Amino acid sequence: MQNYIETEGATVEAAIENALNELEVERASVTIDIISEPTKGILNFGAKPAKIRATLKEDVSSAPDTILKEILNRMGIDAEVESHFIDGSTHLNMITDTPALLIGKHGQTLDAIERLLNCIINKASLVKRRVFVNTEGYRERREEMLIELAHEMAAKAKRTEREVVLSPMSPRDRRIIHVTLKPDNVVSTYSQGEGDMRRVVITTQAPYAPYTK
Repeated sequence: MQNYIETEGATVEAAIENALNELEVERASVTIDIISEPTKGILNFGAKPAKIRATLKEDVSSAPDTILKEILNRMGIDAEVESHFIDGSTHLNMITDTPALLIGKHGQTLDAIERLLNCIINKASLVKRRVFVNTEGYRERREEMLIELAHEMAAKAKRTEREVVLSPMSPRDRRIIHVTLKPDNVVSTYSQGEGDMRRVVITTQAPYAPYTK
């Protein structure tokens, strides 16, 4: 999520005060950008309030890439971390000579690192953020493989007119299958099972349950 808010007030100082109250922080914890000064209008008509943007300052020690480096260090893995801000989210790419150790079976280790990192970052954060972790282009390769699998299994369901039950997958992987086949007018998908055994079912019949993660 975004790490700033925009507020209005009769004056710039009033707008700043509104932002500080909403974020529940001191003035020193934010950077203020004035979007527009207040205008009085003519005979009180057309008057506009002041508008500002208050952005939370990030402590270097709590930056996502710094925390990830510490996690990797505790795992005994030597890696560089690249940080990119894309579409409102932080994307971290780990560069290492041992990517297989970071990926794990079907990306399970990578997913675990990502979950741990997000828990640490958002535990005491005023503004919740989403951080994505990747290494050696694994996420992209995995998505391409799942898209291909989705189409192959959809074709099988159409050919046999029987449900096709896929192997258990993570929520991220299941979502890729669901989204890939959503435009298909012949098959539909739903998830069944609990926890680590939750899997996607592809069917040519009406699903027993609506699309779920």
